Amino acid sequence: LQAAGKKNSFNLLGLNEAELEEQFVRGDGPGGQATNKTNNCVVLKHIPSGIVVKCHQTRSVEQNRKLAREILQEKVDLFYKGEDSDVFKEKKASEKKKQEKKRRAKENLERKKHFKEMQQLDKK
Repeated sequence: LQAAGKKNSFNLLGLNEAELEEQFVRGDGPGGQATNKTNNCVVLKHIPSGIVVKCHQTRSVEQNRKLAREILQEKVDLFYKGEDSDVFKEKKASEKKKQEKKRRAKENLERKKHFKEMQQLDKK
């Protein structure tokens, strides 16, 4: 679930800073010396639920802290509310939209194929 910054809902469960455990570690992946020398990857753990989030999307520690909290908030909301969560509903809606788009594309492909066949029959 990578929906940070994409959510339209604001009624997610709040995070209590006392329930969070935060660490700064070296990030992984490409980046060479810049990645190997700086501790700008944020690891955030929600102690009551045990959910851990690791965020290394930007070079800024502050931005990574903010993004990690947004991602963790969505995951905690999903953990406690389950199918009633807005995050879950949004994910299901996007999946349904994607399936509908795929179905329409398949129908269009079939129409084009049928049209080409009809053109070839007319030429004969």
